[in-house]
Amino acid sequence: MILACDSRPHPDAALLSCRGVRRRQTARRASGARAVLPPDASVPFYACYIYSPRGYGPVAECSRLLRTRLKDTAPMWLAKYAARVREQAERAQFPGLFAGNAVLIPVPRSAPSAHVASWAAACLANELRRCALGSAVRMALCRTRAVRKSATALEGTRPTVQEHYESLAVAACPLPYDNIVLVDDVITKGRTLLAAAIRVREAFPGAQVRAFALVRTMGLVPDIGRLLAPCKGVISWVGNDAHRDP
Repeated sequence: MILACDSRPHPDAALLSCRGVRRRQTARRASGARAVLPPDASVPFYACYIYSPRGYGPVAECSRLLRTRLKDTAPMWLAKYAARVREQAERAQFPGLFAGNAVLIPVPRSAPSAHVASWAAACLANELRRCALGSAVRMALCRTRAVRKSATALEGTRPTVQEHYESLAVAACPLPYDNIVLVDDVITKGRTLLAAAIRVREAFPGAQVRAFALVRTMGLVPDIGRLLAPCKGVISWVGNDAHRDP
Protein backbone atom coordinates (compact mmCIF):
# COMPACT_ATOMS: atom_id res chain seq x y z
CA MET A 1 0.00 0.00 0.00
CA ILE A 2 1.27 3.47 -0.86
CA LEU A 3 0.21 6.17 1.58
CA ALA A 4 -0.70 9.57 0.22
CA CYS A 5 1.32 12.68 1.08
CA ASP A 6 -1.25 14.47 3.16
CA SER A 7 -1.94 15.37 6.80
CA ARG A 8 -4.75 12.97 7.69
CA PRO A 9 -4.38 10.99 10.95
CA HIS A 10 -2.30 7.87 10.45
CA PRO A 11 -4.63 4.91 9.71
CA ASP A 12 -2.13 2.11 10.36
CA ALA A 13 -1.49 0.10 13.49
CA ALA A 14 2.15 1.07 13.09
CA LEU A 15 1.53 4.36 14.87
CA LEU A 16 -0.06 2.64 17.85
CA SER A 17 2.81 0.18 17.91
CA CYS A 18 5.33 3.02 17.93
CA ARG A 19 3.49 4.63 20.84
CA GLY A 20 3.88 1.41 22.79
CA VAL A 21 7.57 1.27 21.95
CA ARG A 22 7.89 4.93 22.96
CA ARG A 23 6.56 4.16 26.43
CA ARG A 24 8.96 1.24 26.85
CA GLN A 25 11.94 3.28 25.67
CA THR A 26 11.00 6.10 28.05
CA ALA A 27 10.97 3.59 30.89
CA ARG A 28 14.42 2.31 29.89
CA ARG A 29 15.83 5.84 29.79
CA ALA A 30 14.40 6.51 33.24
CA SER A 31 16.22 3.43 34.50
CA GLY A 32 19.52 4.78 33.15
CA ALA A 33 20.01 1.88 30.71
CA ARG A 34 21.80 2.78 27.47
CA ALA A 35 22.26 0.60 24.42
CA VAL A 36 25.72 -0.17 23.08
CA LEU A 37 26.01 0.30 19.33
CA PRO A 38 27.72 -2.47 17.34
CA PRO A 39 31.38 -1.45 16.77
CA ASP A 40 31.39 -2.72 13.17
CA ALA A 41 28.13 -1.07 12.10
CA SER A 42 27.91 0.13 8.51
CA VAL A 43 25.35 0.50 5.74
CA PRO A 44 25.82 0.82 1.96
CA PHE A 45 24.18 3.92 0.52
CA TYR A 46 23.33 5.30 -2.89
CA ALA A 47 22.64 8.91 -3.88
CA CYS A 48 21.62 10.70 -7.05
CA TYR A 49 22.32 14.44 -6.77
CA ILE A 50 24.88 16.70 -5.09
CA TYR A 51 24.01 19.60 -2.79
CA SER A 52 26.50 22.37 -2.03
CA PRO A 53 25.46 24.59 0.91
CA ARG A 54 28.43 26.99 0.45
CA GLY A 55 29.32 26.85 -3.25
CA TYR A 56 29.32 30.12 -5.14
CA GLY A 57 28.73 29.02 -8.75
CA PRO A 58 25.50 28.54 -10.73
CA VAL A 59 25.47 24.75 -10.22
CA ALA A 60 25.73 25.19 -6.45
CA GLU A 61 22.84 27.64 -6.58
CA CYS A 62 20.80 25.08 -8.52
CA SER A 63 21.62 22.46 -5.89
CA ARG A 64 20.25 24.69 -3.14
CA LEU A 65 17.08 25.24 -5.16
CA LEU A 66 16.75 21.47 -5.62
CA ARG A 67 17.05 20.94 -1.87
CA THR A 68 14.41 23.60 -1.19
CA ARG A 69 11.97 21.98 -3.62
CA LEU A 70 12.65 18.60 -2.05
CA LYS A 71 12.05 19.86 1.48
CA ASP A 72 8.87 21.61 0.33
CA THR A 73 7.62 18.26 -1.06
CA ALA A 74 6.42 19.98 -4.23
CA PRO A 75 4.61 17.15 -6.11
CA MET A 76 5.72 18.24 -9.58
CA TRP A 77 9.39 18.34 -8.61
CA LEU A 78 9.29 15.14 -6.58
CA ALA A 79 7.84 13.36 -9.60
CA LYS A 80 10.61 14.75 -11.81
CA TYR A 81 13.33 13.73 -9.34
CA ALA A 82 11.91 10.22 -8.95
CA ALA A 83 11.74 9.84 -12.72
CA ARG A 84 15.40 10.84 -12.93
CA VAL A 85 16.28 8.23 -10.31
CA ARG A 86 14.50 5.61 -12.38
CA GLU A 87 16.37 6.75 -15.47
CA GLN A 88 19.67 6.37 -13.62
CA ALA A 89 18.61 2.98 -12.25
CA GLU A 90 17.91 1.81 -15.81
CA ARG A 91 21.45 2.87 -16.65
CA ALA A 92 22.74 0.57 -13.89
CA GLN A 93 23.80 3.42 -11.60
CA PHE A 94 22.04 1.76 -8.63
CA PRO A 95 22.57 -1.95 -9.40
CA GLY A 96 19.95 -4.14 -7.79
CA LEU A 97 18.91 -1.49 -5.25
CA PHE A 98 15.23 -1.23 -6.19
CA ALA A 99 14.84 -4.66 -7.78
CA GLY A 100 12.49 -7.48 -6.89
CA ASN A 101 11.00 -7.41 -3.42
CA ALA A 102 12.76 -4.30 -2.14
CA VAL A 103 10.66 -2.58 0.55
CA LEU A 104 11.15 1.17 0.84
CA ILE A 105 11.16 2.45 4.44
CA PRO A 106 11.28 6.25 4.79
CA VAL A 107 13.46 7.67 7.54
CA PRO A 108 11.21 9.66 9.91
CA ARG A 109 11.50 13.36 10.55
CA SER A 110 13.24 14.68 13.64
CA ALA A 111 10.14 14.64 15.87
CA PRO A 112 7.30 12.15 16.44
CA SER A 113 4.37 12.65 14.08
CA ALA A 114 0.76 11.47 14.02
CA HIS A 115 0.35 12.29 10.34
CA VAL A 116 0.50 10.20 7.21
CA ALA A 117 3.57 10.45 4.96
CA SER A 118 3.74 14.24 4.83
CA TRP A 119 7.50 14.69 5.19
CA ALA A 120 10.07 14.76 2.42
CA ALA A 121 11.53 11.26 2.81
CA ALA A 122 8.09 9.64 2.86
CA CYS A 123 6.82 11.60 -0.12
CA LEU A 124 10.01 10.74 -2.00
CA ALA A 125 9.58 7.04 -1.21
CA ASN A 126 6.02 7.15 -2.53
CA GLU A 127 7.16 8.82 -5.75
CA LEU A 128 9.91 6.25 -6.22
CA ARG A 129 7.33 3.49 -5.85
CA ARG A 130 5.09 5.18 -8.41
CA CYS A 131 8.05 4.96 -10.78
CA ALA A 132 8.12 1.18 -10.19
CA LEU A 133 11.19 1.39 -7.96
CA GLY A 134 10.75 -1.09 -5.13
CA SER A 135 7.81 -3.33 -4.35
CA ALA A 136 6.14 -1.37 -1.54
CA VAL A 137 6.46 1.56 0.86
CA ARG A 138 6.15 0.81 4.56
CA MET A 139 6.10 3.39 7.38
CA ALA A 140 7.95 0.96 9.62
CA LEU A 141 10.26 3.45 11.37
CA CYS A 142 9.13 6.14 13.78
CA ARG A 143 10.55 8.60 16.29
CA THR A 144 9.76 7.94 19.91
CA ARG A 145 11.07 11.35 20.93
CA ALA A 146 12.34 14.47 19.19
CA VAL A 147 15.97 15.19 18.35
CA ARG A 148 17.48 18.45 17.19
CA LYS A 149 17.20 19.19 13.48
CA SER A 150 20.65 18.74 11.97
CA ALA A 151 19.98 21.43 9.35
CA THR A 152 19.47 24.14 11.99
CA ALA A 153 21.73 22.85 14.80
CA LEU A 154 25.11 24.48 15.36
CA GLU A 155 28.27 22.54 14.61
CA GLY A 156 29.01 20.27 17.55
CA THR A 157 25.37 20.20 18.71
CA ARG A 158 23.91 18.00 15.98
CA PRO A 159 22.38 14.72 17.15
CA THR A 160 24.83 11.86 17.49
CA VAL A 161 24.31 8.37 16.08
CA GLN A 162 23.50 7.25 19.64
CA GLU A 163 20.84 9.95 20.03
CA HIS A 164 19.27 9.08 16.69
CA TYR A 165 19.33 5.38 17.56
CA GLU A 166 17.69 5.90 20.96
CA SER A 167 14.96 8.06 19.39
CA LEU A 168 14.03 5.55 16.67
CA ALA A 169 11.79 2.50 16.85
CA VAL A 170 10.56 -0.12 14.42
CA ALA A 171 6.80 -0.60 14.34
CA ALA A 172 5.30 -4.07 14.51
CA CYS A 173 5.11 -5.49 10.98
CA PRO A 174 2.80 -8.35 9.95
CA LEU A 175 5.43 -9.86 7.63
CA PRO A 176 9.22 -10.01 7.80
CA TYR A 177 11.17 -8.06 5.20
CA ASP A 178 14.35 -9.47 3.68
CA ASN A 179 15.29 -6.66 1.27
CA ILE A 180 15.04 -3.19 2.80
CA VAL A 181 15.94 0.20 1.35
CA LEU A 182 15.96 3.07 3.82
CA VAL A 183 14.92 6.26 2.01
CA ASP A 184 15.98 9.76 3.05
CA ASP A 185 15.89 13.06 1.23
CA VAL A 186 19.37 14.36 2.10
CA ILE A 187 22.46 12.64 3.49
CA THR A 188 25.19 14.68 5.19
CA LYS A 189 27.38 12.65 7.55
CA GLY A 190 24.96 9.74 7.53
CA ARG A 191 24.24 9.58 11.26
CA THR A 192 20.49 9.22 10.84
CA LEU A 193 20.75 6.51 8.19
CA LEU A 194 23.35 4.55 10.17
CA ALA A 195 21.20 4.66 13.32
CA ALA A 196 18.12 3.66 11.30
CA ALA A 197 20.01 0.75 9.73
CA ILE A 198 21.06 -0.53 13.16
CA ARG A 199 17.46 -0.38 14.41
CA VAL A 200 16.06 -2.10 11.32
CA ARG A 201 18.66 -4.88 11.46
CA GLU A 202 17.67 -5.56 15.06
CA ALA A 203 14.06 -6.06 13.94
CA PHE A 204 14.93 -8.00 10.77
CA PRO A 205 18.27 -9.68 11.50
CA GLY A 206 18.39 -11.66 8.26
CA ALA A 207 17.47 -8.79 5.96
CA GLN A 208 19.66 -7.02 3.46
CA VAL A 209 19.59 -3.34 4.48
CA ARG A 210 20.76 -0.54 2.20
CA ALA A 211 20.06 3.18 2.03
CA PHE A 212 19.13 5.70 -0.64
CA ALA A 213 19.21 9.49 -0.40
CA LEU A 214 18.18 11.69 -3.29
CA VAL A 215 20.86 14.25 -2.40
CA ARG A 216 24.27 14.02 -0.74
CA THR A 217 25.74 17.10 0.84
CA MET A 218 29.18 18.28 -0.23
CA GLY A 219 29.75 20.88 2.47
CA LEU A 220 33.54 21.02 2.49
CA VAL A 221 34.14 21.75 -1.19
CA PRO A 222 34.27 25.36 -2.43
CA ASP A 223 32.07 24.63 -5.45
CA ILE A 224 30.60 21.83 -7.57
CA GLY A 225 30.68 21.31 -11.31
CA ARG A 226 27.61 19.14 -11.75
CA LEU A 227 24.27 18.49 -10.09
CA LEU A 228 23.56 14.93 -11.21
CA ALA A 229 26.24 12.66 -9.72
CA PRO A 230 24.96 9.13 -8.95
CA CYS A 231 27.17 7.29 -6.50
CA LYS A 232 27.46 4.23 -4.31
CA GLY A 233 29.20 4.48 -0.96
CA VAL A 234 29.18 3.32 2.62
CA ILE A 235 28.42 4.86 6.00
CA SER A 236 30.59 3.37 8.73
CA TRP A 237 30.85 3.63 12.51
CA VAL A 238 34.36 5.07 12.98
CA GLY A 239 35.74 6.77 16.07
CA ASN A 240 32.32 6.91 17.75
CA ASP A 241 30.78 8.75 14.83
CA ALA A 242 29.38 8.13 11.36
CA HIS A 243 31.82 8.37 8.46
CA ARG A 244 30.42 8.71 4.93
CA ASP A 245 32.48 7.65 1.93
CA PRO A 246 32.18 9.34 -0.51
